Amino acid sequence: MSESRYSRYIVTDLQSPDFGTDYTDNYKKFAKRILWIDDKVVPGSFQMNCSWYLKPNDFHSSNSHAHDEDEILGFIGSDPDNPYDLGAEIEFWIEDEKFMLTRSCMIFLPGGMVHCPLVIHRVDRPVFHYSVITGGAYTVK
Repeated sequence: MSESRYSRYIVTDLQSPDFGTDYTDNYKKFAKRILWIDDKVVPGSFQMNCSWYLKPNDFHSSNSHAHDEDEILGFIGSDPDNPYDLGAEIEFWIEDEKFMLTRSCMIFLPGGMVHCPLVIHRVDRPVFHYSVITGGAYTVK
């Protein structure tokens, strides 16, 4: 994108942080990260991540954790004729409660709420996934 007064606010290339080789290699087995934005990519931005989930994961993609800031997660099916059908089965934990996601959804997690693991049991069609954290960086506690 050509330089202009506001072009720095438009992110068109993946610039995700280094999560380490093990995490990155495992993630690539079931997902394709598309874009990432945080305050290191665009100063002043909150953090957002977009990915396609393409196949089941054979491990828990992350251990239970929480963030100081609020988070919204989205899982969106890719059938334009039936966008509410997730086309997948995803196990997701909030605190000590397990949810089996089979419909497109957004999940609000207030700061401090423990969540995950996230286990993708079945993928019939790609699932668009995003996460938004209201702070400038993805940090876990």
